[in-house]
Amino acid sequence: MKPKIVAYKPLPDDVETYLRKHAEVLNVDPKDEAAFVAALKDADGAIGASIKISPDMIEGATRLKALSTISVGFDQFNVEDLTRRGIVLTHTPDVLTESTADTVFALILASARRVVELAEWVKEGNWTASIGEACFGVDVQGKTLGIVGLGRIGGAVARRASLGFRMNVLYTNRSPNEQAEKDYGAKRVELDELLAHSDFVCLQVPLTPETRGLIGVKELKKMKPDAILINASRGPTVDEAALIEALQNGTIRGAGLDVFEHEPLPADSPLLAMKNVVALPHIGSATLETRHAMARNAAENLIGALDGTLTQNIVNRDVLAR
Repeated sequence: MKPKIVAYKPLPDDVETYLRKHAEVLNVDPKDEAAFVAALKDADGAIGASIKISPDMIEGATRLKALSTISVGFDQFNVEDLTRRGIVLTHTPDVLTESTADTVFALILASARRVVELAEWVKEGNWTASIGEACFGVDVQGKTLGIVGLGRIGGAVARRASLGFRMNVLYTNRSPNEQAEKDYGAKRVELDELLAHSDFVCLQVPLTPETRGLIGVKELKKMKPDAILINASRGPTVDEAALIEALQNGTIRGAGLDVFEHEPLPADSPLLAMKNVVALPHIGSATLETRHAMARNAAENLIGALDGTLTQNIVNRDVLAR
């Protein structure tokens, strides 16, 4: 008898076909929470993204063995609770590394060279003569990039910075990244030193109790006045009110942001009115190729978790001991 799977996000046709070969698939709109919760109670597994699944939602879902998120982040889940229930949580950490690193570097370049601001300026008909200093940006090549969290994506950003733009790379991490130190000349330092010496500060950390509000008033004041903050990790790693104040009063030069405390970004956010902010709609891995690969990877994770053959991409490995 095939296991039952709830798909709470539209999947590419070939990915859904793959799942249906191995399981009964029920497509559910998670906006209808009652129907979603009811479906989970009768399911062996579920696959989707961008929806918070709380302990209350899976109370009584005694058949549930595995959840597969189509993302690298897993802050939409209570991992400890899932482990206690014996539910495997899987994610897709590898397939989105390069496309997300591209997005990070796009934010660096767009912020430094004021690409979005000046493109709009041109479209508004303001380019009537040769530009002057009022339109100048700052160089990227040869500058110092500080990366907070040198994991997969941070390492891919370091490679672009060092080999492509001859940047000096500083980093903080729980453990040394010897490969990045050897290949890209990355130097591991404490956060305060990174903030004080970096021209661009790039956050590449997961959202945890330790990283929530990691960059706040004190940290922003430690940055160079002409530094630019780049965040494509998770919005709540930055105290957004403190960032807005720092951008308004010139504590730092600017920011390139793909993530925010509240998403979508509210229409009345002061960030939207700031010329020194590049704001993107959380597009880190949003390419046709990568999103397809993520969905396929997540589907394979789920089937592997249900049949007991999965050995990678498991968030809560402790559950396997059960």
